[in-house]
Amino acid sequence: MLRLRSNFFTGQYPRQLCNLGYLHILDLSHNNFSGTIPTCFNNLTSLVHNVSDIYNDYYLPQTTVTLKGQERVYNTTLMLVKSIDLSSNILEGKIPQEIGGLTLLGTLNLSRNHLTGNIPSIVGNMHGLETLDLSNNRLSGQIPQTLESLTFLSHLNLANNNLVGRIPLGSQLQTFTDSSIYMGNPSLCGFPLPTKCPGDDTLTITNAKRCNEDGNDKMWFYVGMVLGFIVGFWGVCGTLLVKKSWRYAYFRFFYDTKDKVTLAIELKVTRLQRKLCHV
Repeated sequence: MLRLRSNFFTGQYPRQLCNLGYLHILDLSHNNFSGTIPTCFNNLTSLVHNVSDIYNDYYLPQTTVTLKGQERVYNTTLMLVKSIDLSSNILEGKIPQEIGGLTLLGTLNLSRNHLTGNIPSIVGNMHGLETLDLSNNRLSGQIPQTLESLTFLSHLNLANNNLVGRIPLGSQLQTFTDSSIYMGNPSLCGFPLPTKCPGDDTLTITNAKRCNEDGNDKMWFYVGMVLGFIVGFWGVCGTLLVKKSWRYAYFRFFYDTKDKVTLAIELKVTRLQRKLCHV
């Protein structure tokens, strides 16, 4: 763990930190680091492969770690925390594609910097990510659809950037109903923002028409069933009630059929009993 937050460090991010393969908590937030985010983050082995066994023989002191905007105290479970916090610096440039290889990373906080470019779609490969904070940067482009594959994501903040287009509505992103996490992106639209996307009104009207059409189809289906029942029932029973001769003929036919069936069954049983007796 390397925790150097809230100091006055300047200069570029030291690339040598990428050689610390067992580093699983990196907190350089609230400093004055400048330059770009290094592309060597995928050398942090503990954020790519599970190497927690190295802590079995070490004493882990009680430590305070900032996650999801809150300070939390860890001791024996500290080895399970995997976090990178570079927030509140002067970092610029694009978010490197290599960061998508940190599949075990739980928290990524790059907020309050001067980052530009698109949010890499490869972030969707970071399946262990629970917190993603990219707010207060200068990121542009659309929110990648791949974010919906982050099934453990519970804290998201993309506010105050230059993101555009419709907010994806994947299975996981539907759980974020707080519009403030998208605020400050004037060209962003869709739920949960109050800004509608182009074509939403047409889509709503089309859906309403489909619902009405479906409702009308169901109504006429049930009306047809009722009418069919009424016509069929009274076509047979009504005729029998009105025509006395037909009623007698119907019941005579019914009784004759019943007698024939009963006789046939009795003959079958008698023949079977005879065969059994001979055996």
